[in-house]
Amino acid sequence: MAVRWLCSLFGKPFDGGKRMDHGGPQQQHHHQPQQQHPMGQQQPYYPQHPAMMRLYEVQRDAAALGPQVCTFGGLQNDRDYKRLERDLTQLLLQVDQVDTEGKAELQGARKRAAQEVEGLLRYLEENATHPSRLAMEELSNEARRLVDERVVAPQRAGGVAEINDELVDMLQELVLRLTQVKTEGRVPLRKARYRALTRLCAVQDVIEGRTEQQTLSLPLSEETHEAVHHINQVMVKVSVARGQLVALLMGLSGRDSCAHLSRILTEMQVELDALDVSGNTAIRNYRKQVVEEINGLLKHLDLEVEGDDTRRYDLAQNNSIREIEAVRAHVSHLREGVLRHCMMGDMGFRPKAELQSLLTHLDQVDTAKNPCIREARRRAVVEVQAVITFLDLREALARRQPGPNEHPSHRAVWLVLGSLSDLQAQVLGFDGKRADKSYMMLEELLTKQLLALDAVDPQGDEMTKMARKQAVKFAQNILNYLDMKTDEWEY
Repeated sequence: MAVRWLCSLFGKPFDGGKRMDHGGPQQQHHHQPQQQHPMGQQQPYYPQHPAMMRLYEVQRDAAALGPQVCTFGGLQNDRDYKRLERDLTQLLLQVDQVDTEGKAELQGARKRAAQEVEGLLRYLEENATHPSRLAMEELSNEARRLVDERVVAPQRAGGVAEINDELVDMLQELVLRLTQVKTEGRVPLRKARYRALTRLCAVQDVIEGRTEQQTLSLPLSEETHEAVHHINQVMVKVSVARGQLVALLMGLSGRDSCAHLSRILTEMQVELDALDVSGNTAIRNYRKQVVEEINGLLKHLDLEVEGDDTRRYDLAQNNSIREIEAVRAHVSHLREGVLRHCMMGDMGFRPKAELQSLLTHLDQVDTAKNPCIREARRRAVVEVQAVITFLDLREALARRQPGPNEHPSHRAVWLVLGSLSDLQAQVLGFDGKRADKSYMMLEELLTKQLLALDAVDPQGDEMTKMARKQAVKFAQNILNYLDMKTDEWEY
């Protein structure tokens, strides 16, 4: 099947041809091998037959379409999808029309050619209709409706966009939900998610910049200098351009284009550069601020097309991800050592200082505002913290020396904490899936410990109340960690 090579190397030759031509049509005139029939008779081979040559042409055309199919991350109603589907269907019809004259060798070659084209068609459709792809589109539509209602529609009506922290938080929630959509390692799905995130993060950045701008001092008075009047006029244009950019990024602009808006913003820069500010520092700083606003918008116009013409969606090649993965590998090694020593009853292995240094390292990893890298870093931090809290609880249990006057409820909470420590050791060592019986057993046992804590009556004892609250949080963190280990998230 063509899809076997699609996601490895886009430029790799179409392997279906190797099965059809035994070296390619150019080589066949040097030698014409004869296939041995099981009964000893030779089967004729037809490398120069018109039917075989036509199949070679179909094979070549399918190879040219393969990389496009592999990287297509759109939906079935997209123009490129319809074009690829039409071109592949035409190739399939051409294969069906090849006259094999009843010859078994030609029939086999035609069947293999048809399978290659059908594989491309199936791969194209599977990605365009994949549940994850549809989930991305629904989240994008949700963001589009939100931005249209709060930002674009009010500006088109001549009003003021409702830019506030609530809108920023709602967009951030959508970004996080997009980050969580699984791609199963498929290039089209990774590319679609990257493109959706790129657009939404750009919109979020533009809106956050607008929120910050609202807190800046008002523009200088036009009485200060005649150049201020021109700068103020450009500022008004920049505000309009910001709304146009948001509409473009969210697909809410029917007439404007990135190239058109880029040209307008560049003209504004030229207009500002031509102003004579007569060495006035305040006016020069004001102009600089407006120029920076324009540069920020131009940067987002470049980002808007980044998902199409770069391979930055392939985060496995990202240096920050590699750093994070190196930390995770180190944490895994330390975790195995901690569990191994605990099983032997040896509490001497306490690499807390090393784990803390890994947290510091993760904090310094550059995420470049990429939500997928941020999520990868967050998960690595959770893995480190899980080992640290396990060590902390083990040490607390080892040091515990209950007195004769200890409150019974307080003792009950510590009993639950002892059970949670044993369960956390199993969760740290768990390496399965949610469908596994061991996962369901761990989930059930942790839930029972939460119920046991809920049944503890503090009887007014403040220390017990605090201990129970901390134990509940600890149990929930273990459950969340178990869920994180098994949710099959990938960048």
